[in-house]
Amino acid sequence: MKFTFSWLKDHLETDASLAEIVERLTAIGLEVEHVDDKAGLKPFVIAKVLTAVQHPDADRLRVLTVDTGDGTPPVQVVCGAPNARAGLIGAFAAPGTYVPGIDVTLSVGKIRGVESHGMMCSERELEISDEHNGIIDLPEDAPVGTSFAAYAHLDDPVIEINLTPNRPDATSVYGIARDLAASGLGRLIGGGIMPHAGEGLCPIKVTIEAPELCPGFALALVTGVKNGPSPKWLQQRLIAIGLRPISALVDITNYVTFDRGRPLHVFDAKKVAGNVVVRRAKDGETVLALDGREYTLTPEMCVIADDNGVESIAGIMGGEHSGCDENTTDVLIESALWDPITTARTGRALGIITDARYRFERGVDPEFMVPGIELATKLVLDFCGGTPSEIEVAGYTGHKPKVVTFPLSEVKRLTGIEVPKAEALRILTRLGFEPQGSGDTVKVKVPSWRPDVDGKADLVEEVMRIHGVDNILAQPLTSHDAVNGKILTTLQVRTRAAKRALAVRGMMEAVTWSFIPAKHAELFGGGQAALKLANPIAADMSDMRPSLLPGLIAAAQRNADKGIGDVALFEVSGTYEGNGADQQRRVAAGVRRGTAKLDGSGRSWAGNAGPVGVFDAKADAIAALEACGAPVDRLQIEPGGPAWYHPGRSGTIKLGPKTVLGTFGEFHPKTLDGLDASGPICGFEVFVDAVPEPKAKPTRTKPKLELSPFQAVKRDFAFVVDRTVEAGTLVRAALAADKKLVTGVSVFDVFEGAALGAAKKSIAIEVSIQPVEKTLTDEDFEALAKRIVENVNKQTGGVLRA
Repeated sequence: MKFTFSWLKDHLETDASLAEIVERLTAIGLEVEHVDDKAGLKPFVIAKVLTAVQHPDADRLRVLTVDTGDGTPPVQVVCGAPNARAGLIGAFAAPGTYVPGIDVTLSVGKIRGVESHGMMCSERELEISDEHNGIIDLPEDAPVGTSFAAYAHLDDPVIEINLTPNRPDATSVYGIARDLAASGLGRLIGGGIMPHAGEGLCPIKVTIEAPELCPGFALALVTGVKNGPSPKWLQQRLIAIGLRPISALVDITNYVTFDRGRPLHVFDAKKVAGNVVVRRAKDGETVLALDGREYTLTPEMCVIADDNGVESIAGIMGGEHSGCDENTTDVLIESALWDPITTARTGRALGIITDARYRFERGVDPEFMVPGIELATKLVLDFCGGTPSEIEVAGYTGHKPKVVTFPLSEVKRLTGIEVPKAEALRILTRLGFEPQGSGDTVKVKVPSWRPDVDGKADLVEEVMRIHGVDNILAQPLTSHDAVNGKILTTLQVRTRAAKRALAVRGMMEAVTWSFIPAKHAELFGGGQAALKLANPIAADMSDMRPSLLPGLIAAAQRNADKGIGDVALFEVSGTYEGNGADQQRRVAAGVRRGTAKLDGSGRSWAGNAGPVGVFDAKADAIAALEACGAPVDRLQIEPGGPAWYHPGRSGTIKLGPKTVLGTFGEFHPKTLDGLDASGPICGFEVFVDAVPEPKAKPTRTKPKLELSPFQAVKRDFAFVVDRTVEAGTLVRAALAADKKLVTGVSVFDVFEGAALGAAKKSIAIEVSIQPVEKTLTDEDFEALAKRIVENVNKQTGGVLRA
């Protein structure tokens, strides 16, 4: 929200300086982002050219004598402007002045042998406009010797504040002045609006077919107007806040929008056919808007229409057909109320951002609908003349104010500030609230311009920000005698641990978009309707990501396209299986490309390292799971993975037959083609939220690991199995023989030979046995060995090698 200092003073009678106002605005919650006080234009003065003669050594230059109005003799200036002449009055910059448009600090210099003591300036050199065909040419009555910035009203500072969405009342200069006055920085003025006396009823009637989208509509006709340029002061204010003056009628609507937060629209009455109807748009209906673009509408959108069709997109932008121009003689002024949610959705769907939409989607003051059209009508009569009709009002049934029960003790309880009861009530009254009652609990009527105030906490906030947030005393945090409990959740702890583990492995963290193209989502198991966005910000961000891998592969490819082909990237974030909160997963994923091995050098002891592959991805996945607390010694690796991996170079990590903890592998060529990526690339995904919680938690008196007083023993076994049997299957069979005594099984040899028979192999394992209750006898060991052999034989068909 931008406004000028003088504009603010139209509504705030105050002696406060610019610095004091800026400080107070931030203190009361209207944070000042920027102040442009045009201080750089102060050295420029109005000067008069006395003589202008041809430069003796340049056809396009003239030598001027310039009266600067300070009582000193005229100065000599060399000028190349085509309009430089004797008698011209313009803006002069003396030596030592910084000229912003050319980024130069002037000094006395010679131009083609003739000394020049300053320069006469163009508008572009002062950054007023892009005009540079000649120097500034002022009227004959311009006061020579005075400040040019003050004469041209360029010394009016522009203040820009950052508004939070809950403050629609502060989208107007009047609303900002009301807050400053409530804080004690002046007196609120200029709020009264006298109703005009209309001559006859408005001949154009209004019908509201969609009252849920339009709670009220006001319309007035002014005939016999002369639409021309708006007054200079109005144009200067609009230019100062970044708006382009168009014509008096259009400028009035922009002025009232910013001055009072009341968006309006004007129609050329002669271009309106029949009466006006407020309705839902028809499916596929189109309108050519004032920005020159044609928009296709849907029944979820609200429009203003006549017999010819749509004339305006309600609350957002008018149509080109009925817009006012220099030939307009009869003007319809519209002031309406529009549903905030519908306005926001329509603007977002059509991609239109306007000052009207900005205010309507936050909620405008319903009680100012009619006064707003009264104010606009008065300005039209003042600037353009004409004869007004009476105001046609449709649909509006009046505003029912909210009443909040407010215990005054809540101020102290919620903020820690001790605000006297009388002061709290005065603050609320100055802000427009109406406290009723005299006890410790009062009823407070909320003004129509504050739709954001719903409860007592909102009223406490109003008292606090006006009384002064700086009055809250700093308090040290209280220390506790006991150690604080766990702060981070298990998922947060695992996320941190996984990031650290992957970073240690030489991978760099990436942050990719949560939205991906539809074709990428389909490659990774997505594409269903539940993951599609109703209003994506771009065509290539249409789906919520079902996997982190598409974004990481795309990031790796972008690096490769820029000459960095060996990269290792990871991300720990969320993926989506649906639009419910329970259908979001926390995933750790990573990709390696080229020769980005663990050490990241791309080299090895044997020369250049080979390309990354499935085992690099497997090692990353296991490291991430181990960091998250997964029981790595009990994990099961099954060959194959989802369709986006290479079927022969991928795997699935499980904990038991049902719990899938992750997948890894090299990517399928079709997947890489669909992502416009090239390999070699491998990657992994582990599901952080699928890792089970540890069953036992260590305490000071009962540690998690209980040491056995008995000696551990290791025994070796060699089994002959079919060549197709996996070593992991045999290891799991041996572990299952006695889960209490067998604490570990590892493979130390695999042998194939003719002596074993065709399609056979030998797998040798080392079994760790840890007694916990007693020392095992020879009979105990024999019984355990028998169970191991029987279990392996039953599950793998293996027999003990002789």
